[in-house]
Amino acid sequence: MDKIKILLADDHALIRSGITTLLQGSADFFVIGEAKDGVEAIQKAKELNPDVIVIDLSMPKLSGIEATKIIKKKHPHIRVLVLTMHENEEYVYQILKSGASGYVLKSAGKEELSSAIRSVARGEKFFSPRVSQIMTEGYLRRAEEDEVKGRQDDVPLTRREKEILALVANGLTNQQIADQLYISPRTVDTHRTNIMQKLDIHDVVNLVRYAIDHGVTTPKESAGEQEQ
Repeated sequence: MDKIKILLADDHALIRSGITTLLQGSADFFVIGEAKDGVEAIQKAKELNPDVIVIDLSMPKLSGIEATKIIKKKHPHIRVLVLTMHENEEYVYQILKSGASGYVLKSAGKEELSSAIRSVARGEKFFSPRVSQIMTEGYLRRAEEDEVKGRQDDVPLTRREKEILALVANGLTNQQIADQLYISPRTVDTHRTNIMQKLDIHDVVNLVRYAIDHGVTTPKESAGEQEQ
């Protein structure tokens, strides 16, 4: 059986030693080298031609993200698996854009790390459960933000009218809105009349419902602060 050739890249010698010891217990793994920074990882990738590079994100000279970009550009056949302590959504997406095949947290156990290495060696993707959760939460949040933005874009009002509609929805009076926006109560009343005519809504209850349905609202805390 051909062994999976592994290059370890981490700036902590103790961590490299620990991972090496951990992986040596598996018959299908062969750690062929180590790198202490991003620049050395690129050099060793060229010299040793590993199947998988297990790389940290935070390293001197060149980060794991930048090193991965260069390695994948020069050696697209080499798989890169990130092993890091960072549970950060932005890091996850940056490393995926760089061409890495997986993202595993350093809190993972031997079985998870071993599975990750085998998966990326086969050309598959692998993410720690916590990383998958972060990606899912990020996707859902962006989808919700896009939905709200889409509803707001459908509102046929000017920016100022949307601003006033949001404050009306939060229960502010014409005088409170005028004080907050530094305009006269009469101007606020004119805007409210225009809003109702444009939306064909003729009472405050339905105006508030419209604002909520279309995401045209501001945090109630802000309104409360203005009332004080």
